[in-house]
Amino acid sequence: MTDAAARPYAIALLGATGFTGRLAAEYLARVGEPGLAWAIAGRSRDKLEALKRDLVAIDPTCAAVGVIEADVGDPASLARLAASTRVVATTVGPYAKYGEAVVQACVDAGTDYVDITGEPAFVQSMIDRYDEAARAKGVRIVNCCGFDSIPHDLGVLYTVLRAPEGVPLRIEGLVRAHGGMSGGTWQSAVNAFGNLRESVGAAKPPREALPGGRTVRALPQRLRYDGSVGAWLCPLPTIDPWMVLRSARAIDRYGPDFRYGHFAEVHSTATLAGAAVGITGIVALAQFGPTRAWLAGRLASGEGPSAAQRAKSWFTVTFRVKSEGRSFVTRVSGGDAGYTETAKMIAEAAQCLVLNRDRLPPHTGVVTPAMGLGEPLIDRLQRAGMAFRVLQG
Repeated sequence: MTDAAARPYAIALLGATGFTGRLAAEYLARVGEPGLAWAIAGRSRDKLEALKRDLVAIDPTCAAVGVIEADVGDPASLARLAASTRVVATTVGPYAKYGEAVVQACVDAGTDYVDITGEPAFVQSMIDRYDEAARAKGVRIVNCCGFDSIPHDLGVLYTVLRAPEGVPLRIEGLVRAHGGMSGGTWQSAVNAFGNLRESVGAAKPPREALPGGRTVRALPQRLRYDGSVGAWLCPLPTIDPWMVLRSARAIDRYGPDFRYGHFAEVHSTATLAGAAVGITGIVALAQFGPTRAWLAGRLASGEGPSAAQRAKSWFTVTFRVKSEGRSFVTRVSGGDAGYTETAKMIAEAAQCLVLNRDRLPPHTGVVTPAMGLGEPLIDRLQRAGMAFRVLQG
């Protein structure tokens, strides 16, 4: 295993020529830490060299950016990649198909790892197969470092740190977002819908007792109209509530009795009805090979919304908190959730692992963003323009 401090690159961005990967590379070129040694990685050297020319046009110092050929289907190339860097940041999905080989290479090499998966079954399998080995080496395998699940997981951490200590906490996360979808995200969603039972089962938090009698549970999930916000609250069965509850189980500061509920905040009854019909149809088509392939082909990998479309996109996640004798509200907000902000989040997460290592939480292994990156990443994201704030209370 190569000594991490002696490796030529601090960060290697795998999948850099894909839609989100390119955005992350451009982010590092524009606002990455000065003097940070980093590399772009992928299957095609020609595409990587073309991307590097674009990066040099953004900032001439990107002439020093490394170019690494690596293919998720070639374990030897992934081993070389992992041995050359302190952190691998990968945007190559669907992760259920392409993620494990990268995780394995990182654990074998003692290299930290971040991704932008939103696939519960993939994350659970990485915990089952690699958590113990990663912890033994002091490696952080940090899943879900994009819109799934940083605003939710770190938003709850930010909120908990502003609540009284040692008291029961009830938190509801209300999600609103407007934006487009990339081909990679679409194909990951189709893959997850095609294995819905496995995905839903993986996202159920364990129920065994915690040390000291602590309890962590999901709040009841039911569709309801909430007059205080003038919207329908629709249960949102993404990976995000599972990540929040995983963090709560690992971090004592969440208190002796923690409950969390996760909802889409939908202000139009017509929108709610249309979404229900559309998702039901997609799930039905994803159950069969031919129709699943047809769905996946509706938006090719590497495609996504234009810069103009992304500029009009936004998200908010509002957290309503009840604790003993106190209620308050916090919010995390930003721009284009799926792509511009996701690129920012994975780039800042990777930099955090390198540049803020002395401040990181103690958790290693296969971890959530709150467990592995915590307050140092919140600080970085705030400086990068993402808002974490108390609204009331």
